[in-house]
Amino acid sequence: MNTQRMISPGLAKGALRVLGGFFAGASLLLGAPHAAFAQGKLDARYEATLAGIPVGKGAWTIEIAEDQFSAAASGGTAGLLKAFAGGSGTGASQGRVVNGALVATGYSATTTTSKKFEAIRITMANGNVKDFAIDPEPPVDGDRLPVTDAHRRGVYDPMTGSMIKVPGTADVMSPDSCRTGAGIFDGRMRYDLKLDFKRMETVKAEKGYHGPVVVCAVYFTPVAGYIPDRPVIKYLAAQRNIEIAFAPVAGTRILVPFRMSIPTPLGPAVLEATQFITQATPPRVAKTQ
Repeated sequence: MNTQRMISPGLAKGALRVLGGFFAGASLLLGAPHAAFAQGKLDARYEATLAGIPVGKGAWTIEIAEDQFSAAASGGTAGLLKAFAGGSGTGASQGRVVNGALVATGYSATTTTSKKFEAIRITMANGNVKDFAIDPEPPVDGDRLPVTDAHRRGVYDPMTGSMIKVPGTADVMSPDSCRTGAGIFDGRMRYDLKLDFKRMETVKAEKGYHGPVVVCAVYFTPVAGYIPDRPVIKYLAAQRNIEIAFAPVAGTRILVPFRMSIPTPLGPAVLEATQFITQATPPRVAKTQ
C-alpha cells in the first residue's frame, strides 16, 4: 500500500503499485500467543482492476505448519496498463509458529519494471528488525522523514502483516476480528494500519471458496520514512473508504484478504480473488513402535 494518485495515465501506475504492494503484503496482523493453533494451506489467484478494467494479476500461497510458516506472492501488470506501465513483483515471508503466533524471521520483495529492478530484504527477531537492505541503495532524500531504531521495533513485515490471527475459540468470522491494528515496516517506510468492522458478506470465487467474509475498514497513518508533501501520502492518510474483505484459511484461526478496494479519482482500484483454494493440514503424528 505505497502509492495511490491516479489523475493521468502516467499516474495510473499507482493503482497497480497499491495492489502490487498488497501482493508483497501490506495489511495487518493481530498476533495473540494463546489458543491452539491448527495447520492449513492456501493457494489463491487474484485479479486487479481499475474502474472495472483488468490491470494486473497475481498469486499467493501460504503454508502454516505446526512450528513454522511460509508465504509467497507474485504479481504483474495486465491488459492496457501493461502497454505503458509494464512491471512485476514478488514477495515472501517465513518464520516460526510460537505459542500460536506467527513470528516472522525473514521477508523479501522484488519489483521489476522497464526502467529498474529493486530488491528489499528484512531480517527480523521477535517483532524487531535486526537488519534490512534495499538494492540498489536509494539516494538520500533530505525531505524524507528518517526511520529510527525505535520505529523498527514492535513491527510486522508486510507479508506476515497481511494475515489476521484471531485469538480464542469463538467463531473467527466475527466483527471483533476487525477491531485491531499493527505497525508495519516495509524496508523503506514505517506506517500504522488500523482496522475496524464494516459488515459481513458472502463471496464466491470462480474456483474454491464460497462462504462468508468479514469486511474491515482500513486506516493508514504514515510514521516515518516518507516525504510529507507527496500527494499519495496525503491521499492515503485522508482516505476513509479503503476496505479489505477477509476469508478464513481452513484448519486455522487465520484470516487473509479475499478482496481489497481503494477509491481513486479514476474509479475503484480492486484486488479480488478469482481462485481461493484452502484446506486443513492434518497434524503430524508421532511414530510409535
